[in-house]
Amino acid sequence: MLPAPGLVIFDCDGVLVDSEPASHVVVMTEAARIGWRLSEAEAAGFVGLRWSDLQELFQARTDEDLGAEWPDRMQASLLAVLDGHLRVIPGAAELVRAVAALGLPYRVASNSSHEEMAEKFRLAGLTDLVAGRVFSARDVGVGKPAPDLFLAAAASAGVAPRDCVVIEDSRPGVMAARAAGMACIGYAPNGDEFWLAGLGAVVVASLEVVPGMLAAALRERAA
Repeated sequence: MLPAPGLVIFDCDGVLVDSEPASHVVVMTEAARIGWRLSEAEAAGFVGLRWSDLQELFQARTDEDLGAEWPDRMQASLLAVLDGHLRVIPGAAELVRAVAALGLPYRVASNSSHEEMAEKFRLAGLTDLVAGRVFSARDVGVGKPAPDLFLAAAASAGVAPRDCVVIEDSRPGVMAARAAGMACIGYAPNGDEFWLAGLGAVVVASLEVVPGMLAAALRERAA
């Protein structure tokens, strides 16, 4: 069961937009450069992590010092290949509009930088919907699965964590929501809901059902 939401917090990648194909290209190309034969399935296992987190994993595979500029270099590589690879998650824009129509405030909270998200939202045509509501892990100095990012988003709206509903698709994201004391809807379009549910998320296979879930929770509070 979901609490009656006072704030809805969206993840970016995997919930509003899908930049995973572009990320896989960048990660696999860099892995090959250092001699790490990384499959696309293995690259997919890094979903939800920051570039700085990935740097630790990459440096564990090589004696090379990748340098303090490595996360920025990876971000630049991603931005260079986003056009042509990015897509809007089906039902994402409609969901955001439905949340607004319910009279609920909302935020976007992502491990991605503001620069990355700005380009993703521009390409996806979502800029106007999310303007002024976007939070990056760089704002708080630590990314998911730490709860800090979601707590900062809630504080910005003056809403208690227990009254927030997070919509996530990744393991770090669900873990962060639960650590923050927030309810979480786990978006699992590919049928991998077993681990999302195991982490405490209420699982959905389509974003189209989420407005009805939120509306039902609001009605229950009003009853």
